[in-house]
Amino acid sequence: MAEIIVTTREGKEITLAAKPGMSVMEIIRDGGIDELLALCGGCCSCATCHVYVDAGDAGTAGADETDLLDSSDHKKPNSRLSCQIAFTDALDGLKVTIAPED
Repeated sequence: MAEIIVTTREGKEITLAAKPGMSVMEIIRDGGIDELLALCGGCCSCATCHVYVDAGDAGTAGADETDLLDSSDHKKPNSRLSCQIAFTDALDGLKVTIAPED
């Protein structure tokens, strides 16, 4: 089975099973990591699922995603909203770190 590796804000690495067709946010949320708030439920309207992509190619942010990330004090070049990363088998082993809360 495919998986992603999530680093929490405290630095703990957690490996989660990942299914194609889910967003990275859904995988993290369903994996029991509740520090990723995802308040809008994946509608790309709140930026509370901000992560740093550590490895792999998770694509590029769209205009709406970029606008939301621009409002974060913690934006980095590898910032993404996890609700906007559609998991595929090609992303098996993807590493993300949950960004600090704004």
